[in-house]
Formats: sequence, structure tokens, C-alpha cells
Amino acid sequence: MNIASDRARLPRQIPYIIGNEGCERFSFYGMRNILTPFLITSLLLYLPESERPGAAKDVFHSFVIGVYFFPLLGGWLADRFFGKYSTVLWMSLVYCLGHLCLALFEHHRGGFFLGLGLIALGAGGIKPLVASFVGDQFDQSNKHLAKLVFDAFYWIINFGSFFASLLMPIFLRQFGAAVAFGIPGALMFVATVVFWSGRRQYVMLPPAPPDRDAFSRVIRTALLAHAPGQARPGLWVAVAGVAVAGAAFVLLPQLGFVVVACLALVALIGGVGGGAWLQLERARGVHPDAAVDGARNVLRVLVIFALTTPFFSLFDQKASTWVLQGNEMRMPSWFQSAQMQALNPLLVMLLIPFNNLVLYPLLRRRGWEPTALRRMTAGIAFSGLAWIVVGALQVMMDGGTPLSILWQILPYMLLTMGEVLVSATGLEFAYSQAPASMKGVVMSFWNLTTTVGNLWVLLANAAVRNEAVTGAIAGTGLGLVAFQMFFFAAFALAAALAFGLYARRYREVDNYRA
Repeated sequence: MNIASDRARLPRQIPYIIGNEGCERFSFYGMRNILTPFLITSLLLYLPESERPGAAKDVFHSFVIGVYFFPLLGGWLADRFFGKYSTVLWMSLVYCLGHLCLALFEHHRGGFFLGLGLIALGAGGIKPLVASFVGDQFDQSNKHLAKLVFDAFYWIINFGSFFASLLMPIFLRQFGAAVAFGIPGALMFVATVVFWSGRRQYVMLPPAPPDRDAFSRVIRTALLAHAPGQARPGLWVAVAGVAVAGAAFVLLPQLGFVVVACLALVALIGGVGGGAWLQLERARGVHPDAAVDGARNVLRVLVIFALTTPFFSLFDQKASTWVLQGNEMRMPSWFQSAQMQALNPLLVMLLIPFNNLVLYPLLRRRGWEPTALRRMTAGIAFSGLAWIVVGALQVMMDGGTPLSILWQILPYMLLTMGEVLVSATGLEFAYSQAPASMKGVVMSFWNLTTTVGNLWVLLANAAVRNEAVTGAIAGTGLGLVAFQMFFFAAFALAAALAFGLYARRYREVDNYRA
């Protein structure tokens, strides 16, 4: 290691950001992990009992879609207008207001759903920015420390999540929804104050000025440019994507606004991005080679992101599908199935240091480098294995075998290993691959993978309401829930294979500031 690296020190402002993230994650997971049980036992009592679990899953996954959609807005505002610090601060206040609505409107659906919307806006608005704000505090002299800090950043997320998952179900049962949703709101206010307290020490990179060679302009040039004697297949692919996005709204009465809007967004991104890829070389000469190469790299990163979406469709269902399965298992009277979610962050806090101190050095000594993309490939596969196990448990329960909720420990262990390998790795990977002018937006696209993952869940839930689909599933001899579990397992394993094949041809870049 060179002299500059030897003398490099951890930036002293990092503890403010880490402290903010710990409180904010307690706040978010505190309300998120009790949302499904609260909806079933309180807010959705007007529905027939058999319909409440499905309706609760729809509300939960729609909320998560919103949380991971609004990073697009937050990233754009920060990169173009206000900078990361100001955007995070103001969105945090919106976030606090959303928590206040949850605490005040526990018996009022309109007010409660307004609170969920404000939390989705606030949490989503800051989500891509806090992680990239961490990266901004480093430069080439100490970037080797950034990899450790991103792991510490993910560790503190799970520190907050562990105590929230363990305690909030107890507060919900003992003190009611107003207290159970009010405590996370108080923690979010503390998070905002902690973040504000470090304002004099942060490295605050200004928003990118208007740039004629910006990513969006390179894409537009590539799509619209004429090449003598050549057709424009990329433009027609982009037009087709726009047309499919518009046509998706025909399904509005059947699927609802959230699902249709997400389908339209996927079609739009896929059409425009795919079309631009086909014609990107036409932008050379109009834009510098560096801008064109940067745009191509962003498009390649988006393919990586797209292949991770099946992982998130599996991961987020631990707070819905797995909780509902746990409700049918044997457990002590003082325990609630939602508390099993505390096992996930506890395992993360153990696995991150174990991987960094034991597993990865061991693999390197054996001649196998655990690169970011190799780790993410393995992580997606681990999530598929977790769902094979949880599906097998469901088959046993459907056959009349009573099971203890302790059986869920094994799938939680497999899913958590997958989370550490995908989510913790993906944070640093997304930041390092993003050009300087697109840090916030690329991190927003990373968060959008969770939106698309939850879209797959809502589509699967909509499919099983169709009599033809349920009839076909009945012909397999599996119960409806068990079939869905094995379906998602196969979905993830197929994605892991595709991810691994694509990753072999991907060449990583280094976009830390000089």
C-alpha cells in the first residue's frame, strides 16, 4: 500500500451519517415490520376474514413499491437542484410527518394511508442519497476505507432493524398502534437532528450544472441521430417501449394504479434503454467519447440491476408471506410471528464481519477472488434455496403436520446470507460504477430494483385470483401458497444463472472522485 493510503484516516463526519442511518432504519423497519399484522387485525376488519391476508399483502407491497420508486425523484432533485444534504434534510421532515399520521390515524383508513404515502415519499427521497453521501466523503486517497464503511453502513441498518423487529410487535400488542407507530416517528426525528448536527463537517458536492453531454442528452442523440444508409432500429424499440407503457393503462381496472404504473415504468426504461444501446455509437462526434462511454456503462449497470429484481421479490416477502406462514405455526403465547424478522438483522450483523474477516480471506487464499458480481450471483442463488426450504415447510403443514416456528430459522439463515451478498455488496457496487454527475440517479435505479421486485409479487398475487390459474395450480397437487413459494424459488435460481452469465462479461470501473 502506498504512503497516502497508509496515512488515510476515516473521515470524522462519518459517525453522524452512520448514527442517522441507525435511527432512521429503526424508524422504517419499526413501522414496516408491524404493518401486515396491524392491517389484518385492525384496519382491514371491514373485509371478510379470508380476504384480509391477501389485501394486507397488497397494501404492504404497494407501500414498498412507493418507498423504492421515490428514490428516482430524490436522486433527480439532489443531482440537479438542491444537492444531497439539503434534499435529505427536507425529505426527512416529510418522513417525520408521515409517522405522525400513522400514530394519529390508527382507526382512519384515509389518514393512515396518507401517512404511508408521506413515509414512502420521505424514505424513498432520502434512500439513494444517504448511501451516495457516504461515498462523497471519500476520495482516491482513502477509498479503500469506503468499502469497510459501506459494510458498517449496512451493519448499522440491521442494528436498527433488529431492535425494531424485536420490540415493535410487543409495543403493538401491549400499548396499541398509536404508541407502536409513534415510537418509530420519534426515532426518525432523532435521526434528522443527528444528520443536521454534522452539517459543518460534511463534504458537500454541488449539484451537477447543466451539461450538454449529460446522460439523458447522449441517449436522446443516440436515438434520434441519422446514419447515412442505415435504419434506426433503436428508435423503433424506444417507440415500442413508450407505446407499451401507454397501453399498460388499459389494465387499470383489473390491476390497479400501482401495478399498472410500475409496468409502464419498466416498459419505458426497457424500451428507451434498449433502443439507445443499439444506436449509442451514433452519439460519437456529437458528444465526447468519455460521455458516450459513460452512458454505455450506465446502461450496462442497469442490466445488472434488472437481474437482481427477482432477489428483492423474494426478500421483501419475509415481512408478508413468511409472517402469514408463521401465524399458522406453533409458538409460545408471548411470541408473535412478526418477531421472527429480528433474526434477519441479527444474522446480518454476524455475517458481515464473518465474511470480511474469515470467509473472503479464506476464499482468496484458495485462489478464488470474491468479486462484487460473484458475491451477488451467489446471493441470488441463496435466496432461491431459502424459498425451496420454506416451500417444503408449507407442504408439510398443508399435509397436516404441525410445525414449530423455529423451523423458519433455516430459510432465514439462507435468505440473510443472500441479502448480505446482494444488498450490502450492491450499495458499494452501484456507487463505484456511477459517473460523478449521476451518483444520485444511479443509486435511485439501484433502489428501483426493489420496486420492480415487489411488482413481481403483486402480479403473482393478482394471477392467483384468476380461476384458470388456481385450477391449474390445483392440478399440481400443491396448495396455492406452496406453489407460489416454489415458483419464486425457481424465479430466483433462473435469475442467478442469467446474472452469473452476464457478470462474466462485465468489466467494472472506478468512479470515486480524485
